Amino acid sequence: MSDCIFCKIVNKEIPSAVVYEDNEILAFKDIYPVAPVHILIIPKKHLASTNELEEEDALLTGKMIMVARDIARKEGIEESGYRILTNCGPDSRQEVMHLHFHLIGGKKLGGNIG
Repeated sequence: MSDCIFCKIVNKEIPSAVVYEDNEILAFKDIYPVAPVHILIIPKKHLASTNELEEEDALLTGKMIMVARDIARKEGIEESGYRILTNCGPDSRQEVMHLHFHLIGGKKLGGNIG
């Protein structure tokens, strides 16, 4: 999608602090982190949200979770704990309409999600 900021990051039109990349997934540091570790994990395939997922995307989204786990280990937050969070739609405050998981950790997180 030509006007999607995450697609532009995937296509290297916009720079990012990449922490993981393969042929299906890109992970990079959030530019407005809410914790010491705040990584966005996105599929390179444009999917606006979880609402667009098809059965064929099950392996991709499962792989995204495994990438989050591996990054948590690399960042040293595996034992202390972390969140993997995704938003879906305007009421959830999804700001970029490209499926993405937030990996958040590195400090004691509060109980509120909203």
